[in-house]
Amino acid sequence: MFKPPLKISGGWRCYELFCLVLVLLLAGLVAPFPASAGITQDPEDAVLKEIGVDERLGAQVPLDTVLTDQDGRRVRLGEYFTGQPVVLSLNYYECPMLCPLTFSSLSHTIDGMGGLKLGGDFRVVTVSFNPAETLEMAKDKSATTYSMLRGVDNPGAAWPFLFGGAAETSAITKAVGFRFKELGPGNFAHPSALIILSPDGRVMRYLYGIRQEPFDLRLALTEAADGKVGPSHALNNVLLFCFDYDPAGRKYALAATRVMTALGVVTVVCVGGLLVAMRRKEADRHSREGGNPGR
Repeated sequence: MFKPPLKISGGWRCYELFCLVLVLLLAGLVAPFPASAGITQDPEDAVLKEIGVDERLGAQVPLDTVLTDQDGRRVRLGEYFTGQPVVLSLNYYECPMLCPLTFSSLSHTIDGMGGLKLGGDFRVVTVSFNPAETLEMAKDKSATTYSMLRGVDNPGAAWPFLFGGAAETSAITKAVGFRFKELGPGNFAHPSALIILSPDGRVMRYLYGIRQEPFDLRLALTEAADGKVGPSHALNNVLLFCFDYDPAGRKYALAATRVMTALGVVTVVCVGGLLVAMRRKEADRHSREGGNPGR
Protein backbone atom coordinates (compact mmCIF):
# COMPACT_ATOMS: atom_id res chain seq x y z
CA MET A 1 0.00 0.00 0.00
CA PHE A 2 1.36 3.42 -0.99
CA LYS A 3 2.53 5.57 1.85
CA PRO A 4 3.04 9.32 1.54
CA PRO A 5 6.59 10.56 2.02
CA LEU A 6 7.57 11.03 5.58
CA LYS A 7 7.84 14.52 6.99
CA ILE A 8 10.81 15.77 8.96
CA SER A 9 11.24 18.73 11.24
CA GLY A 10 10.31 22.07 9.74
CA GLY A 11 7.68 20.54 7.50
CA TRP A 12 10.07 19.29 4.80
CA ARG A 13 9.27 15.97 3.18
CA CYS A 14 12.18 13.57 2.46
CA TYR A 15 11.83 13.71 -1.32
CA GLU A 16 11.64 17.51 -1.24
CA LEU A 17 14.83 17.66 0.80
CA PHE A 18 16.49 15.18 -1.54
CA CYS A 19 15.53 17.25 -4.57
CA LEU A 20 16.87 20.40 -2.95
CA VAL A 21 20.22 18.77 -2.15
CA LEU A 22 20.42 17.37 -5.69
CA VAL A 23 19.75 20.77 -7.22
CA LEU A 24 22.41 22.39 -5.05
CA LEU A 25 24.96 19.72 -5.99
CA LEU A 26 24.19 20.07 -9.69
CA ALA A 27 24.42 23.84 -9.42
CA GLY A 28 27.85 23.52 -7.82
CA LEU A 29 29.05 21.13 -10.50
CA VAL A 30 27.55 22.71 -13.57
CA ALA A 31 27.64 26.42 -12.84
CA PRO A 32 31.43 26.81 -12.88
CA PHE A 33 31.80 25.51 -16.45
CA PRO A 34 30.20 28.41 -18.35
CA ALA A 35 31.97 30.88 -16.07
CA SER A 36 35.39 29.26 -16.56
CA ALA A 37 34.98 29.31 -20.32
CA GLY A 38 35.34 33.06 -20.31
CA ILE A 39 38.44 33.12 -18.06
CA THR A 40 41.64 33.94 -19.95
CA GLN A 41 45.12 32.82 -18.93
CA ASP A 42 47.24 35.33 -17.05
CA PRO A 43 49.56 36.89 -19.69
CA GLU A 44 52.47 36.80 -17.25
CA ASP A 45 52.07 33.04 -16.79
CA ALA A 46 52.07 32.57 -20.55
CA VAL A 47 55.27 34.60 -20.89
CA LEU A 48 57.01 32.66 -18.12
CA LYS A 49 56.33 29.42 -19.99
CA GLU A 50 58.02 30.78 -23.12
CA ILE A 51 61.24 32.03 -21.53
CA GLY A 52 63.91 29.99 -19.77
CA VAL A 53 67.00 27.89 -20.32
CA ASP A 54 67.13 24.42 -21.84
CA GLU A 55 70.48 23.21 -20.55
CA ARG A 56 72.68 21.81 -23.31
CA LEU A 57 75.84 20.74 -21.56
CA GLY A 58 78.56 19.85 -24.04
CA ALA A 59 76.94 21.79 -26.89
CA GLN A 60 79.26 23.72 -29.19
CA VAL A 61 78.65 27.44 -29.70
CA PRO A 62 78.99 28.63 -33.32
CA LEU A 63 82.49 30.13 -33.25
CA ASP A 64 82.27 31.21 -36.92
CA THR A 65 79.46 33.67 -36.13
CA VAL A 66 80.43 37.22 -37.16
CA LEU A 67 79.26 40.07 -34.92
CA THR A 68 80.15 43.70 -34.23
CA ASP A 69 81.92 44.81 -31.05
CA GLN A 70 81.58 48.01 -28.99
CA ASP A 71 84.25 49.72 -31.12
CA GLY A 72 82.49 48.98 -34.40
CA ARG A 73 84.84 46.18 -35.47
CA ARG A 74 83.49 43.13 -37.25
CA VAL A 75 84.70 40.16 -35.23
CA ARG A 76 84.40 36.41 -35.30
CA LEU A 77 83.12 34.90 -32.05
CA GLY A 78 85.96 32.39 -32.13
CA GLU A 79 88.51 35.23 -31.79
CA TYR A 80 87.69 35.39 -28.07
CA PHE A 81 88.53 31.73 -27.46
CA THR A 82 92.28 31.83 -27.04
CA GLY A 83 92.96 29.04 -24.55
CA GLN A 84 90.98 30.35 -21.57
CA PRO A 85 87.43 29.60 -20.42
CA VAL A 86 84.76 32.13 -21.35
CA VAL A 87 81.74 33.47 -19.47
CA LEU A 88 78.95 34.03 -22.02
CA SER A 89 76.43 36.68 -20.98
CA LEU A 90 73.25 37.00 -23.08
CA ASN A 91 71.48 40.33 -22.56
CA TYR A 92 70.17 43.36 -24.44
CA TYR A 93 71.54 46.85 -24.07
CA GLU A 94 68.25 48.74 -23.77
CA CYS A 95 67.18 46.59 -20.82
CA PRO A 96 66.04 49.02 -18.10
CA MET A 97 66.73 46.97 -14.97
CA LEU A 98 67.75 43.29 -15.08
CA CYS A 99 70.74 43.54 -17.44
CA PRO A 100 72.36 46.58 -15.75
CA LEU A 101 72.07 44.73 -12.43
CA THR A 102 73.66 41.67 -14.01
CA PHE A 103 76.60 43.68 -15.36
CA SER A 104 77.13 45.46 -12.05
CA SER A 105 76.90 42.25 -10.05
CA LEU A 106 79.26 40.39 -12.37
CA SER A 107 81.79 43.23 -12.11
CA HIS A 108 81.75 42.96 -8.31
CA THR A 109 81.96 39.16 -8.44
CA ILE A 110 85.02 39.32 -10.70
CA ASP A 111 86.62 41.87 -8.40
CA GLY A 112 86.06 39.61 -5.38
CA MET A 113 87.13 36.36 -7.00
CA GLY A 114 90.88 36.69 -6.42
CA GLY A 115 93.42 34.36 -7.96
CA LEU A 116 91.80 34.54 -11.41
CA LYS A 117 92.30 37.62 -13.54
CA LEU A 118 89.84 38.88 -16.14
CA GLY A 119 91.62 39.09 -19.48
CA GLY A 120 94.39 36.75 -18.38
CA ASP A 121 92.79 33.62 -16.92
CA PHE A 122 89.33 34.00 -18.44
CA ARG A 123 87.20 36.31 -20.56
CA VAL A 124 83.60 37.53 -20.45
CA VAL A 125 81.71 37.87 -23.74
CA THR A 126 78.36 39.68 -23.75
CA VAL A 127 76.10 39.22 -26.78
CA SER A 128 72.88 41.16 -27.28
CA PHE A 129 70.04 38.97 -28.48
CA ASN A 130 68.13 42.02 -29.74
CA PRO A 131 68.95 42.40 -33.47
CA ALA A 132 67.64 45.99 -33.47
CA GLU A 133 70.36 47.36 -31.21
CA THR A 134 73.05 49.71 -32.45
CA LEU A 135 76.71 50.54 -32.04
CA GLU A 136 75.88 53.50 -29.82
CA MET A 137 73.96 51.25 -27.43
CA ALA A 138 76.80 48.72 -27.19
CA LYS A 139 79.35 51.50 -26.72
CA ASP A 140 77.35 53.16 -23.96
CA LYS A 141 76.70 49.92 -22.06
CA SER A 142 80.31 48.79 -22.32
CA ALA A 143 81.65 52.14 -21.10
CA THR A 144 79.38 52.02 -18.05
CA THR A 145 80.47 48.48 -17.25
CA TYR A 146 84.19 49.12 -17.79
CA SER A 147 84.03 51.97 -15.27
CA MET A 148 83.14 49.39 -12.61
CA LEU A 149 86.11 47.11 -13.35
CA ARG A 150 89.35 47.44 -11.42
CA GLY A 151 92.81 46.38 -12.52
CA VAL A 152 91.83 45.36 -16.06
CA ASP A 153 94.33 46.70 -18.58
CA ASN A 154 92.33 46.25 -21.79
CA PRO A 155 88.65 45.83 -20.86
CA GLY A 156 87.48 45.94 -24.48
CA ALA A 157 89.37 42.73 -25.21
CA ALA A 158 88.73 41.15 -21.81
CA TRP A 159 84.96 41.81 -21.88
CA PRO A 160 83.60 42.66 -25.34
CA PHE A 161 80.00 43.79 -25.88
CA LEU A 162 78.77 42.33 -29.16
CA PHE A 163 75.65 42.68 -31.30
CA GLY A 164 74.46 41.45 -34.68
CA GLY A 165 71.58 40.46 -36.90
CA ALA A 166 68.79 38.06 -36.02
CA ALA A 167 70.39 35.11 -37.81
CA GLU A 168 73.70 35.52 -35.99
CA THR A 169 72.35 36.13 -32.50
CA SER A 170 69.69 33.41 -32.70
CA ALA A 171 72.35 30.89 -33.73
CA ILE A 172 74.09 31.56 -30.41
CA THR A 173 70.97 31.59 -28.20
CA LYS A 174 69.67 28.38 -29.76
CA ALA A 175 73.02 26.63 -29.35
CA VAL A 176 72.99 27.22 -25.58
CA GLY A 177 69.21 26.78 -25.10
CA PHE A 178 68.49 30.38 -24.10
CA ARG A 179 64.80 31.29 -24.64
CA PHE A 180 63.45 34.84 -24.52
CA LYS A 181 60.33 36.67 -25.72
CA GLU A 182 59.79 40.12 -27.17
CA LEU A 183 56.98 41.89 -25.33
CA GLY A 184 57.08 45.02 -27.46
CA PRO A 185 59.53 47.16 -29.42
CA GLY A 186 62.79 47.16 -27.46
CA ASN A 187 61.27 45.23 -24.54
CA PHE A 188 62.16 41.60 -23.82
CA ALA A 189 61.45 39.04 -21.13
CA HIS A 190 64.43 36.75 -20.59
CA PRO A 191 66.10 34.57 -17.95
CA SER A 192 69.14 35.62 -15.95
CA ALA A 193 71.94 33.11 -16.48
CA LEU A 194 75.65 32.95 -17.23
CA ILE A 195 76.89 30.22 -19.56
CA ILE A 196 80.38 28.96 -18.76
CA LEU A 197 82.22 27.80 -21.88
CA SER A 198 85.36 25.72 -22.26
CA PRO A 199 88.41 27.13 -24.09
CA ASP A 200 87.16 25.46 -27.29
CA GLY A 201 83.61 26.85 -26.97
CA ARG A 202 81.63 23.99 -25.42
CA VAL A 203 78.93 24.56 -22.79
CA MET A 204 80.25 23.38 -19.44
CA ARG A 205 77.99 24.96 -16.81
CA TYR A 206 75.01 27.30 -16.28
CA LEU A 207 74.97 29.70 -13.33
CA TYR A 208 71.58 31.25 -12.57
CA GLY A 209 70.49 34.48 -10.97
CA ILE A 210 71.51 38.12 -11.02
CA ARG A 211 74.32 37.69 -8.49
CA GLN A 212 76.97 34.98 -8.53
CA GLU A 213 79.18 34.16 -5.59
CA PRO A 214 82.90 34.56 -6.41
CA PHE A 215 83.55 31.00 -5.21
CA ASP A 216 80.91 29.54 -7.55
CA LEU A 217 82.19 31.45 -10.58
CA ARG A 218 85.77 30.49 -9.82
CA LEU A 219 84.88 26.80 -9.52
CA ALA A 220 82.84 26.91 -12.74
CA LEU A 221 85.76 28.47 -14.62
CA THR A 222 88.19 25.99 -13.05
CA GLU A 223 85.93 23.13 -14.06
CA ALA A 224 85.59 24.48 -17.61
CA ALA A 225 89.39 24.73 -17.92
CA ASP A 226 89.88 21.24 -16.46
CA GLY A 227 91.83 22.75 -13.59
CA LYS A 228 94.36 24.46 -15.88
CA VAL A 229 93.68 28.05 -14.87
CA GLY A 230 95.05 30.44 -12.28
CA PRO A 231 98.32 30.30 -10.35
CA SER A 232 97.87 26.90 -8.66
CA HIS A 233 96.71 23.91 -10.68
CA ALA A 234 97.23 21.65 -7.64
CA LEU A 235 94.82 23.74 -5.55
CA ASN A 236 92.34 23.68 -8.44
CA ASN A 237 92.41 19.88 -8.50
CA VAL A 238 91.79 19.76 -4.74
CA LEU A 239 88.80 22.11 -5.11
CA LEU A 240 87.36 20.10 -7.99
CA PHE A 241 87.74 16.93 -5.92
CA CYS A 242 86.09 18.39 -2.82
CA PHE A 243 83.23 20.30 -4.45
CA ASP A 244 80.48 19.27 -6.89
CA TYR A 245 77.80 21.31 -8.63
CA ASP A 246 74.40 20.77 -7.02
CA PRO A 247 71.70 21.04 -9.73
CA ALA A 248 68.93 21.39 -7.15
CA GLY A 249 70.58 24.22 -5.24
CA ARG A 250 72.25 25.57 -8.39
CA LYS A 251 75.46 26.08 -6.46
CA TYR A 252 78.69 24.25 -5.78
CA ALA A 253 78.52 22.19 -2.61
CA LEU A 254 80.95 20.11 -0.61
CA ALA A 255 81.14 16.54 -1.93
CA ALA A 256 80.78 14.99 1.53
CA THR A 257 81.18 11.35 0.45
CA ARG A 258 84.32 12.11 -1.52
CA VAL A 259 85.82 14.17 1.29
CA MET A 260 85.04 11.52 3.92
CA THR A 261 86.62 8.84 1.72
CA ALA A 262 89.73 10.96 1.31
CA LEU A 263 89.92 11.60 5.06
CA GLY A 264 89.51 7.88 5.69
CA VAL A 265 92.40 7.08 3.36
CA VAL A 266 94.56 9.76 5.00
CA THR A 267 93.70 8.37 8.44
CA VAL A 268 94.62 4.81 7.43
CA VAL A 269 97.90 6.00 5.93
CA CYS A 270 98.74 8.04 9.03
CA VAL A 271 97.90 5.18 11.42
CA GLY A 272 99.85 2.74 9.24
CA GLY A 273 102.83 5.08 9.19
CA LEU A 274 102.67 5.49 12.97
CA LEU A 275 102.57 1.71 13.50
CA VAL A 276 105.56 1.20 11.20
CA ALA A 277 107.50 3.91 13.05
CA MET A 278 106.66 2.33 16.43
CA ARG A 279 107.73 -1.15 15.23
CA ARG A 280 111.02 0.22 13.96
CA LYS A 281 111.60 2.02 17.23
CA GLU A 282 110.86 -1.17 19.17
CA ALA A 283 113.18 -3.19 16.91
CA ASP A 284 115.97 -0.65 17.42
CA ARG A 285 115.50 -0.83 21.19
CA HIS A 286 115.71 -4.63 21.21
CA SER A 287 118.78 -4.47 18.99
CA ARG A 288 120.54 -2.11 21.39
CA GLU A 289 119.63 -4.26 24.40
CA GLY A 290 120.88 -7.43 22.68
CA GLY A 291 124.26 -5.85 21.94
CA ASN A 292 124.77 -4.68 25.55
CA PRO A 293 125.04 -7.81 27.85
CA GLY A 294 126.01 -5.70 30.81
CA ARG A 295 122.49 -4.42 31.14
